[in-house]
Amino acid sequence: MIRVLVAEDQAAVRAGLVLILRSAPDIEVAGEAADGEQAVALARELRPDVVLMDVQMPLLDGVSATRCVVEEQLADVLVLTTFDLDEYVFGALRAGASGFLLKNTDAAGLLAAVRTVARGEGLIAPAVTRRLIAAFAAGPVREPRDTAVLDSLTRREREVLSCLGEGLSNAGIADRLDMAEATVKTHVSRLLGKLELRSRVQAAVLAQELGI
Repeated sequence: MIRVLVAEDQAAVRAGLVLILRSAPDIEVAGEAADGEQAVALARELRPDVVLMDVQMPLLDGVSATRCVVEEQLADVLVLTTFDLDEYVFGALRAGASGFLLKNTDAAGLLAAVRTVARGEGLIAPAVTRRLIAAFAAGPVREPRDTAVLDSLTRREREVLSCLGEGLSNAGIADRLDMAEATVKTHVSRLLGKLELRSRVQAAVLAQELGI
């Protein structure tokens, strides 16, 4: 059973999200939060598998709340926003969110996203991905990252990182590299620790920046 904490300040929207989540036999709504501070407090108390986090909330915004939840390793965070690209998305990415989903996503898409994040995989809505790529392409030219950051990785971990950069799921990586899915999860966890990254989404961005 996947336990989800829903953090959304608009009561009507929150009720709709809860209704959708409860329609799935494999998902349980562990709690509801109406602001960022409550979201962090409930995450500490309930230890859900996934926090479905709105970015614009009172008292503590969703980005700051995400940072607290991720840093304390309380749960994986799936960010839900009405904005397809703005400072919130970049902020949530830096904070270590595991997924980004637009509020216009249908019920099936929401449930699939929750399951994906609960499996420990990253997810970015296609519209967000397109805009992120466009923003990087249109942005100022940056100095390339020093590939020395990869020196601590084993050959296999580098291969896994490369696959993350392609957006492959754990199952996809397992097929590509001919290894068990559980082994892929172990490699992902180890490379995140070595690179001091908070999520596989951050690892994917790093892989893109390094061109591997």
